[in-house]
Amino acid sequence: MKINGVVVIDPSGCISGQLQTLVDKDIEFYCVESVEEARQRLCKCPCSVGLVVFSPPSALTQAEVEPLVAAASMTEWIAVLAPQSLDSSAFQSFVLGAFHDYHTLPLDVHRLLITIGHACGKARLRLALNGKKDGESGRFGIYGNSPVMHAFFQRLEKVVNVDLAVLIGGETGTGKELVAKAIHQHSERAGGPFVVVNCGAIPANLLQSELFGHEKGAFTGAVQRKTGSIEAANGGDLFLDEIGDLPLDQQVNLLRVLQEKTISRVGSTQVIPVDFRIIAATHVDLQAAVQAGRFREDLYYRLNVVHLNLPPLRHRAGDVQLLAEAIFRKFSAASRNCRAHGFSIQALRAMNAYDWPGNVRELMNRVHRAVILSDNKLVSAADLGLEAFVDEPQSATLEDARATLERTIVENSLRENANNVSRAARQLGVSRVTFYRMMNKHNVAATN
Repeated sequence: MKINGVVVIDPSGCISGQLQTLVDKDIEFYCVESVEEARQRLCKCPCSVGLVVFSPPSALTQAEVEPLVAAASMTEWIAVLAPQSLDSSAFQSFVLGAFHDYHTLPLDVHRLLITIGHACGKARLRLALNGKKDGESGRFGIYGNSPVMHAFFQRLEKVVNVDLAVLIGGETGTGKELVAKAIHQHSERAGGPFVVVNCGAIPANLLQSELFGHEKGAFTGAVQRKTGSIEAANGGDLFLDEIGDLPLDQQVNLLRVLQEKTISRVGSTQVIPVDFRIIAATHVDLQAAVQAGRFREDLYYRLNVVHLNLPPLRHRAGDVQLLAEAIFRKFSAASRNCRAHGFSIQALRAMNAYDWPGNVRELMNRVHRAVILSDNKLVSAADLGLEAFVDEPQSATLEDARATLERTIVENSLRENANNVSRAARQLGVSRVTFYRMMNKHNVAATN
């Protein structure tokens, strides 16, 4: 992608002449007369910025432009409007939702160049984000950049370095097994086995055999010796998912194993020593279960040596888009018939407005379904089954939206450049004086 490349769709030629006379070594303009020419140009050489001129007599329509803007999701679009265009509320909504900024005719070239600089800066940030390695979008193979996830990673960092029992709490679908795998893979037991048992998915009459194993002939149907999950985890980690569903009689047996570090297979008196670390997970409140008599208090304290609580997706501000894009990349790469290249603005709004009661698991299911079923170049809110959650910002004006976006860009540039104003200004393609004016305008301070 040409970071400072600008494709200009100008059917009437009303600004192309002005732009082509500009001498700016940092910006390269590609002037075309139709949406199709712009599409071909972007296919050959993607540009970070696009200008669309909506001006009579050969005025472009929303229907012509919207598919291109939606498809070129990595390009920042700027609208150039005839003043009368602002009379249409529908057109205002389109510009507000799809464009980085807008300018009215007659053109103020100096102001337009500043806007293009801002758009190029935003494109750099977007490319930098997309180009980050997985580790920069989270840790331990887990995606997350929200404050609550940063706090979670800091706690997890301490846990992986100690060989203690771990209890992972969190709602269904938050990714507790993924955390358990991360603990195993980053611990000293990584070379040993990682054995998973879902306590809620195994019938109670088979659970003892599943955990402890059995000898041949121990009961009807035991036609050969079976190694249980606890013995199989020797030297590694045993992950007991949904530990709250473990029957009371098996809670007694598990407690004995944790105390004595030995097991006996069903139908045998042989004592077998075992060395494993137990990691348990639950979506229920075990303390409440203890008080209700459904869970043994002594076992609870054995399991809850180190406690990790995985936050629900609705509390992970900013992580929904990060996760959705990672999931989309995975599923779209594996699907031969995927037509979509990313998410529409409406889809992102809907995902951020939705509470995700099923958490990350639900997000995965909805994105997977959209990858398979979507006929659009960008996944829509309807493809995700979230059309009821599209939040259109109808009350905001274009000026409000532009001011909000400009403030965000200034703050992001300062943060990316460690509050160095000179480097931030160069990143956005403006002078230090202009950058300071922008900071003053939006009351942004460069803090140390």
